[in-house]
Amino acid sequence: MAVSAFRGARLPFLHQSQLPVARGSSKKMIGGRKSNAFVISAQYSQTQDLFTSRLQSRIENLPKLVEDIVQTSINTGPRGALRLVQGVQAFVGVGGEWLTDISKLTRVSGGLPTEMQLGLLSPLYLRKLFERMGATYIKLGQFIASAPTLFPPEYVEEFQNCFDKAPPVPFEEIRKILQEELGRPIESVYEYVDPTPLASASIAQVHGARLRGSQEDVVIKVLKPGIEDFLVADLNFIYVVARIFEFLSPEFSRTSLVGIVKDIRESMLEEVDFNKEAQNIESFKRYLESMGLSGQATAPRLYKHCSSRRVLTMERLYGVPLTDLDSIRSLVSSPENSLITALNVWFGSLLSCESFHADVHAGNLWLLRDGRIGFLDFGIVGRISPKTWDAMEVFLASIATEEYESMASALIQMGATNRDVDAKAFARDLEKMFSSIQELDTEIVVATARGPNSDRTAVAANVVVDERQMNALFLDLVRLSESYGLKFPREFALLMKQLLYFDRYTRLLAPNLNMLQDQRISVVSNRRMNRYKDSFN
Repeated sequence: MAVSAFRGARLPFLHQSQLPVARGSSKKMIGGRKSNAFVISAQYSQTQDLFTSRLQSRIENLPKLVEDIVQTSINTGPRGALRLVQGVQAFVGVGGEWLTDISKLTRVSGGLPTEMQLGLLSPLYLRKLFERMGATYIKLGQFIASAPTLFPPEYVEEFQNCFDKAPPVPFEEIRKILQEELGRPIESVYEYVDPTPLASASIAQVHGARLRGSQEDVVIKVLKPGIEDFLVADLNFIYVVARIFEFLSPEFSRTSLVGIVKDIRESMLEEVDFNKEAQNIESFKRYLESMGLSGQATAPRLYKHCSSRRVLTMERLYGVPLTDLDSIRSLVSSPENSLITALNVWFGSLLSCESFHADVHAGNLWLLRDGRIGFLDFGIVGRISPKTWDAMEVFLASIATEEYESMASALIQMGATNRDVDAKAFARDLEKMFSSIQELDTEIVVATARGPNSDRTAVAANVVVDERQMNALFLDLVRLSESYGLKFPREFALLMKQLLYFDRYTRLLAPNLNMLQDQRISVVSNRRMNRYKDSFN
């Protein structure tokens, strides 16, 4: 990739100090001898001025830092102390595992592998520490696993285990939360609740159930106990650390770390408020109804009388993920038409809905038994501004037509920058980078089986989506843009991630379809595309 040169770059606070350097041409001849006295004196003076300026800047920013830390500590409250104790326990527990493993290896081989010498900083034990620390750190581990351009391959590979199914909470604890949130015995609301969870993630757990009276099948999404306290304490701690880093090294602010941490904190805390997820679902259903799309797509119906901030009861939809080609063929005659429907519904929501679904992986996008597209789990949504969408339209069109100058112009329009951008050089680098898209691996697994009483052979196909490659491509685009001084709004990242998911579905369900050029898919307006071409030229 064109941006591979950026992967090994050091963070700004690790750079060597950019102090004045004496040049040979600056030396003067005094009494027939070369003297560096003047240069050294000037160099010392400049260094002293630089140090004084930085010190003064830090002193001026110190009250704001202290105020920030104090306010964050107040917001965290007693749970911060509890979380510290839990952190120490996790550290001691994993440290004990490491010491036990060391003693075993020493007895057997007499030496220690390099990985073991790293202690708790080794990939294996750091991953175990993150898992013991709980939901926040598991999500951070998932970020490491999804960012191979930022982290060493051994860490990326080890943290893939953070995507595994999280251990379930015992049903008795789930029952207690349900009773607290509903304010009455769960038997008065549900005729039956399956004690075995359908799914268990780091934040929530899902159980199948049947409503009393109506006998409707539902799913109950329950926030795991203590998760919100953990998130607040952990994310506030991470925020304080980021602020201290930025204070100690002003150059570090160029990485926008504090802004990134604040954004992560806001989005993760929103994810644990099921009232907001309920609002997202209702907003999407209103969009479908107003656009006459309810016959083509749907989202789960909400049951407000048995939902709350920590409990969400929804209609149980039955279907298959968009990656299950064989099952899709058994439900509809044209998988391609189903994909086109999903694309049109999603693209339409970008402008006609209050928010768009920002997590359309295969577990959240299904073909239902009745042939409609089912959008599930609205915990992560995005909201796009008109300015961003105007530029995004042109960006998408330029990808389809491979017009990299228009692409560069759109990205410059979308990104925030305080310097002039060499659009033509940017376009050349974008062309090099996007040529690598065709090289991404999409593994299609095909299985065949012959029935015992038939000569017919059944064929099942599925696509294996490589999350690491998808994230690597997006991060390369961001890194390339940042090298030109551009910083994008959060909705751009969310949009790009969903487009990469849809690209994978296209490769499986409609290999000959170009989702950005096909006339059956409404993505961009030619009027806006032509306007951007004219402005670039």
